[in-house]
Amino acid sequence: MNRTRIIFISIIVVALLIIGATVVLTNRGGNPGGSALTVENPDTVTIRILTSLPVEPWVRSAAESFNAEDRTVDGVPIQVQVEAVDGLTALGRWDRNEYGALEADQTPETLTDAERAALDKFPVAWIPDSRYLVELANAAYKERLGRDVFLTDGEYRARPIAISLFTWGLYNTRADVLEKKYGEINWDAIHDAATAAGGWPELGGEPAWGFFKLVVPNPSRNVGGLAAMIAAAGEYYNRTNISVEDVVNPEFQAWLKELMGAVTDFSSSSAYSAEDFALFGYSVGDGGQLLESDLLQNMQGILTRWEDPLALYYPEYLTWFDFPFSVWVGPETSALQKNAALEFQRYLLSDEQQTAALAYGLRPANPNIPVDASEDSLFTKWADRGVLPVVPRTTAMRSPDRDTLLALLRWFDLNVKQ
Repeated sequence: MNRTRIIFISIIVVALLIIGATVVLTNRGGNPGGSALTVENPDTVTIRILTSLPVEPWVRSAAESFNAEDRTVDGVPIQVQVEAVDGLTALGRWDRNEYGALEADQTPETLTDAERAALDKFPVAWIPDSRYLVELANAAYKERLGRDVFLTDGEYRARPIAISLFTWGLYNTRADVLEKKYGEINWDAIHDAATAAGGWPELGGEPAWGFFKLVVPNPSRNVGGLAAMIAAAGEYYNRTNISVEDVVNPEFQAWLKELMGAVTDFSSSSAYSAEDFALFGYSVGDGGQLLESDLLQNMQGILTRWEDPLALYYPEYLTWFDFPFSVWVGPETSALQKNAALEFQRYLLSDEQQTAALAYGLRPANPNIPVDASEDSLFTKWADRGVLPVVPRTTAMRSPDRDTLLALLRWFDLNVKQ
């Protein structure tokens, strides 16, 4: 054996000895079980989900069932925490970055322990009332961070989990009078009723009813109030899209102010207009445009307390909420948390949970489930009150942009808010 071969073999032997010694020291040192060579999963992955008010009871019930079933992702148990928050309130918090999203030049690795711990409470997903709220929040963050935080395509895209339309709900006695007077329940008829100087007697109703009182959610507390004003604008202009120019049109503003002036008291109304309608009856109003699911959930309470059932009518210019389940895709949440959120999203879209949604007056987003799929369906229970399983009209209002929404809110604050 020549000298070169001996040196080569010696180098290999020494290298093997070094590798062997390193393995032994690693397994015998301060890292028992060789934990330094592996990444351990947490014992539990907890996901916080912001949820709009109309679907919160159903989502919370589903979360309780989901948690009880010991669901896992990558072998790790999932726990879902549901936080109820109105869509406009959540949008404002996103805009002000109250949830603590990282700056563009930050990553979790650059944070202090305290800053990293604060991310444990960061929302993993958001279920707002409508898709346009997600788009507005994403646009603001994209301008600030240079990237999307909510997606419109791919695995983590925002997906509707239920649907609820805005419908007219009027006490039956009042609806009969308005139909005889105007032939159809729409915003023009409601405006004329609201501005009738002689009150209900002028319309053909009872003197004891006083003046027509409109029920509309407070736009400052419930995004449904904005949806109602958008629908009213659509009918006023006879088209499906409105702009800032339309909102500031003096003639439209005068018409809308007369209409909104028929609301009894915005200052005392809560975020739950249909619930107030059921609790306080005619003192709140004679009827208005509210979310279908809210009306259906409160139908029994209205009938029990006031013995005057609601009649439902579907407007020509439809607005609705589609409650998109939107996963935050930024670095603030881990891949495990994002995938856990997808597991819960799939759970909500399952046949079982979509059928359960019928008992809350929500239309399933899963096309396999008709609105009469359950004995507990509110669509079946209140079919004689005008509830339509399939709405034949297809005139749908387009989602307004941020400037138009802000213009409507500003107009409301300056002209109507009390």
